[in-house]
Amino acid sequence: MREHWRLYIFLAVPLVYLLLFKYYPMLGIQIAFKKYSIAGGIWGSDWVGFDNFKRFFTSYQFSRILPNTLILSFYYLIASFPIPIILALCFNAVRVEAYKKFVQTITYLPHFISTVVMVGMLFQIFNARTGLYGVLYNSIVGEYPADLLGSPSAFRHLYVWSGVWQSAGWGTIIYVANLASVDVELHEAAQLDGASRFQRVLHIDLPAILPTVSIMLILAAGNIMNIGFEKVYLMQNDLNRSASEVISTYVYNVGLAAGGGDFSYATVIGLFNSVINFILVVVVNQISKTVSKSSLW
Repeated sequence: MREHWRLYIFLAVPLVYLLLFKYYPMLGIQIAFKKYSIAGGIWGSDWVGFDNFKRFFTSYQFSRILPNTLILSFYYLIASFPIPIILALCFNAVRVEAYKKFVQTITYLPHFISTVVMVGMLFQIFNARTGLYGVLYNSIVGEYPADLLGSPSAFRHLYVWSGVWQSAGWGTIIYVANLASVDVELHEAAQLDGASRFQRVLHIDLPAILPTVSIMLILAAGNIMNIGFEKVYLMQNDLNRSASEVISTYVYNVGLAAGGGDFSYATVIGLFNSVINFILVVVVNQISKTVSKSSLW
């Protein structure tokens, strides 16, 4: 340590950040086991044990927000995870460099659109009266279509596929970088043996990125319950609330929105969410270690 003290100074900066903003706030978890009051604060509020947990698990909202969160999360994971891998393999197969860079740039651009602008675009396109969807439908059929923005069944599709469009190109970066490190001699040897382009993708490119795919899947599994609050909240309305009320929006409504302020109850929901994510990470990591020999630990 005396010899490399400069490196330890660099290490101290992120370490202090983690301690202050990641570990120290964990002391607030005790709010979940208390009847929190602003006057008493975290330490002075009365203990109530598992009463808040019983209240959450027996609430009629529990049977609604948990399935909504899981359905939306797994739907998004299944739809969004394979597409960057397929795109990266396609990019790697393109030999015209100018065309490849052009397509990559076009697919990267949606990533830089903010969530608010993204939802605004959805409203402009899918509005049943003034949007592109409504105008085209009216001009062809002669009447206005059903309101997709207020439909519970359409909410999930709009949320997921707009997210896929926005993130697919950006998600290819790590796979494209991985494919760039594949030894060219492997492809040359396969060509001499008569392997087609698809066979080389299947037996050279795909195995090369499988360890990275495993790690990315583990990380994605750890965020299954963390459906983005901003986009869901912006797309949410009274008509589609039966499908759009997820854990993150419910925590906001209970803890911070007008008429809320129940911090203990909101903390219980957040803690439950974190525990489920932790279990998913451990399970998927173990499966990945067993199947592909790649894991986080």
